[in-house]
Amino acid sequence: MKATIGLIGLAVMGENLVLNLESKGFSVAVYNRSIDKVDSFIAGRANGKQIIGTHSLRQLVEALQTPRKVMMMVKAGQAVDDTIETLLPLLDKGDIIIDGGNSNYEDSQRRMAYVENQGLWYIGTGVSGGEEGALKGPSIMPGGSVEAWEQVKPILQSISAHVDGIPCCDWIGSGGAGHFVKMVHNGIEYGDMQLIGEVYDLMRRLLKLSNDEMQAVFSEWNKGELDSYLIEITRDILGYREEDGSALLDKILDTAGQKGTGKWTGISALHAGVPLTLIVESVFARSVSSQKEERVAASKVFDFNPSAPVADRKDFIEALRSALYAAKIISYAQGFSLIKTAGEENKWNLNLGGIALLWRGGCIIRSAFLDKISQAFSKDPSLKNLILDPYFSRILTETQQQLREVVAAAALNGVPTPSLGAALSWFDSYRTENLPANLLQAQRDYFGAHTYERVDSPRGQFFHTNWTGRGGNTASTTYSI
Repeated sequence: MKATIGLIGLAVMGENLVLNLESKGFSVAVYNRSIDKVDSFIAGRANGKQIIGTHSLRQLVEALQTPRKVMMMVKAGQAVDDTIETLLPLLDKGDIIIDGGNSNYEDSQRRMAYVENQGLWYIGTGVSGGEEGALKGPSIMPGGSVEAWEQVKPILQSISAHVDGIPCCDWIGSGGAGHFVKMVHNGIEYGDMQLIGEVYDLMRRLLKLSNDEMQAVFSEWNKGELDSYLIEITRDILGYREEDGSALLDKILDTAGQKGTGKWTGISALHAGVPLTLIVESVFARSVSSQKEERVAASKVFDFNPSAPVADRKDFIEALRSALYAAKIISYAQGFSLIKTAGEENKWNLNLGGIALLWRGGCIIRSAFLDKISQAFSKDPSLKNLILDPYFSRILTETQQQLREVVAAAALNGVPTPSLGAALSWFDSYRTENLPANLLQAQRDYFGAHTYERVDSPRGQFFHTNWTGRGGNTASTTYSI
């Protein structure tokens, strides 16, 4: 009896995906570069299940039904390319290679073209949900060779999370579309986590709330419009105690790690010219957190006495809730703006409303208001920006004052809120008819003859002024990155 699918890489995600696949009725052949990992898995969690352990990629391939489907769950980068190179001579035309790791979408586009040139199909798929999601049902975002989709669709949709009977897995688009959407998902995740961290910091530093008091607040928030996986686990983390009854959270060093998807999201936004300010600030916030020793030294140099104590605890907690919701909307608006722009540039024909549905279950950013995002783009597929949808524009109109109050209180009391502040700054910029960019463009023309447009002339008509009388009339080439 040959296996339905093969999986390479038995780290946390790979191992749990195998068990998920087997629980849905699929037989799985597995391989790991460290052979002892295969043997211990087969003797342990996989014992008695439809899981075949193999000790080489050749054995893995020989254990599969045709057309063969091989899923890689290996570290992004060179390891993926090396695995592909080893696999290709062992596979036949029409076989399918699936990359389920956190690969850069540009690498996926390159790999798809290369694998297709060898007569095989390639799928780059984002998988989100962590260890629990992989085991019980993640959000899955496949893209690449569309010809392979119908063959892997029953498998991937079976193992994905389901909400209201709908699988959190559907075809994203060609090339690197799947990994691009997963990348932006992770960027939004960075933003969500940073926003929650800033609100937590304001609660403990300005309101002097205990962990138990904060746990009660997050528990209450999780019953309303902020209902989400990250709010839920924040509640649980605040309530976790060690054996001696002390709070574990208070003993965790304040340095955050990152694996690169947030950085890639910011770089992609810079290339596309999309202002992804909140998410980029959340990435930089992790970078600042890693400078622990420098921060400790600076704290002894720059003393600061808070000048604006919070008067009413209950009112400020409500302001924090509203500010968090407003900033969360802005974070998703920026993320979907990047997805929309990249989709148009790459001709991926993305379904933005459908993408929101994929994130309702299984993934890290799953939350109640994703239904509202899906409805917004389904109602108006050409929607320029999420905050222009009537539902979200109403929410931001109602909550912007609380966002201002929270950011102002943080600034006056010396509490850093890079992502909350970025949310407010972007919102004020986006809603402002006339920005000071006219002066900026005049400066560019003054020192570099970069030209400018005029309010009394049609868009696209450019002018240059000899500002000093010493320059010529020759203007620089007009272009935009």
